[in-house]
Amino acid sequence: MNPIVRNIIAVVAGWILGSVINMLLINAGHSLFPVPGIDINDMDAYAGVMPDLEPKYFLFPFLAHAIGTLIGAIIAAKVAVTHHMKMALIVGGIFLLGGITVNYMLPGPTWFTALDALVAYIPMAWLGGKIGMKKNQTT
Repeated sequence: MNPIVRNIIAVVAGWILGSVINMLLINAGHSLFPVPGIDINDMDAYAGVMPDLEPKYFLFPFLAHAIGTLIGAIIAAKVAVTHHMKMALIVGGIFLLGGITVNYMLPGPTWFTALDALVAYIPMAWLGGKIGMKKNQTT
């Protein structure tokens, strides 16, 4: 298979599988810490209460963003033929853009937005790239 095509597949696979992990963790968080009186599918109502929510409500969104990005980056680095770290960081960039978009649509507290943007995406993509490259060296 053409290395460019394989690298594109690596990024898409990392993005999709990382997104699945992300959504599973978001749904788990909503099950464990439901926001009282709010339908999470009503974006306007949810956006209205976001700035006032307790920190416990942000644990699973942060974990979802960080672990989803980490797993996606590992997959991208593992599947890529060349430029393993670049493919992992591209996945991190895609997740960062998604995170910025979600934080714009559902503005949370400033501390969460900063923590999420600074820790959950690019650092996790870098770590995932390192892990994925290590696994590639052993196979």
